[in-house]
Amino acid sequence: MSNPRSAEIARKIRPAMTKLYVTYFRIAEQSDLTGPQLSVLSRLKERGPMRISQIAREEGIRMPTASNTLHQLERRELVQRVRDSEDRRGVRVELTDMGLSELSRVGEEREHYLAQMLDSLSEEDLQKAEDFADVINRLALNYTQAPESPTAG
Repeated sequence: MSNPRSAEIARKIRPAMTKLYVTYFRIAEQSDLTGPQLSVLSRLKERGPMRISQIAREEGIRMPTASNTLHQLERRELVQRVRDSEDRRGVRVELTDMGLSELSRVGEEREHYLAQMLDSLSEEDLQKAEDFADVINRLALNYTQAPESPTAG
């Protein structure tokens, strides 16, 4: 059961978050990378080479979905498979230089679109948004951190 105050805040912002999410991705869909592909590339940038099973687990997707996503990224030379240094029978996936470059390019493009959306706010509302940015980032971190597991791999 959630805190009544949290439930009230959720009730107030959920419709707007949905609208903003849809609008943001419509504006930003000029990239030929999908949201899930970008998420995988970002995770590889943050965490380094990973096994496909670990990517699937941390992304909250099934193994076939992860394999398909990685295959698409590999065909575009954005990721590559490498032997696992700890278990030579295993394979990890890592970001290539081209993948890092594309991730950076798309990130800058999407930041530009988001900045355009924020430009519609008054100076007072921009200040509130700036103050709220840390809260949003903390919330995202709370729900996207990889679960710690001694058997991960």
